[in-house]
Amino acid sequence: MPSPLPPLYALRAFDVAALYGSFTRAAQTLHVTPGAVSRHIRTLEESFQCQLFVRKGPAVELTDAGRALASQLRQGFATLESACDAFRATRHALRLKAPSTLTLNWLLNTMKVFVEKYSTPEVNVSSVWMDVDKVDFHQEPFDCAILLGNGQFGEQTCSQLLFDEWLAPVCAPGLVDKARDSLQTCELIHPSPDRRDWRRWLKVCSPEAMPDISKGKVFDTLDQGNQAAVGGHGVSVGDVTLSLPALENGLLVMPFSQAINTGDGYYLVWPENSPKQQGIATLCAFLLARVPDISAYVK
Repeated sequence: MPSPLPPLYALRAFDVAALYGSFTRAAQTLHVTPGAVSRHIRTLEESFQCQLFVRKGPAVELTDAGRALASQLRQGFATLESACDAFRATRHALRLKAPSTLTLNWLLNTMKVFVEKYSTPEVNVSSVWMDVDKVDFHQEPFDCAILLGNGQFGEQTCSQLLFDEWLAPVCAPGLVDKARDSLQTCELIHPSPDRRDWRRWLKVCSPEAMPDISKGKVFDTLDQGNQAAVGGHGVSVGDVTLSLPALENGLLVMPFSQAINTGDGYYLVWPENSPKQQGIATLCAFLLARVPDISAYVK
């Protein structure tokens, strides 16, 4: 077991006294008497069994041991002060974690409209790359998250499905005919290292000429895969909803009409009994109303 800490108020009194080199100024800052500061210092000296200050009349001077302690305590109190400042700044804000591809292709524009419509809650979006979408509300500084999954995000969490994941091959307009003639002759683009998206689509749609999915270009995110496809570097497979901006702008096209529902979806997730429940409910209702219409691309 770690050694018990000295009283925090005594450590704080020492920190301020070391900063000013004066018990009197420390007492004024902490709104206590100089005698109280002196007693706190004696408590620490007894606890650490060393002298921390040399008293020189009304002034005090740190000993070598005092200087060593003061330096480390200042770092510790600076961390605490920073944490408290950050908490004050975000106490009335929602801190939202979201996958980077979803953020770039849907969430940023959606939240721009949210800000125009609502003055509260303030939503601070953190775009995070996640190999597997997850959140730990006990360890991470978020109040809610948008995650891709099957709706099971752990105990003591609540979730609301925003939209399903639909996968379909996408490519630049100039590669459409080649892809339709023989997908086997096309360079495949994999938007994830495990190549799962092509595997899922081919399992359901099973074209006659099965391409070799062990080959092709491999990327970390759907957005990277789409950008490579826009550049004409091959045929990728992407989420129709998140590829919608590129599809509507004609940068990408779907060479095949088949899009598959993977059974996963993007969910808004938050902890049970959240003190920010009202703000989360407002955000959730707004996001549901802004889900893109992909009916023109999904049969």
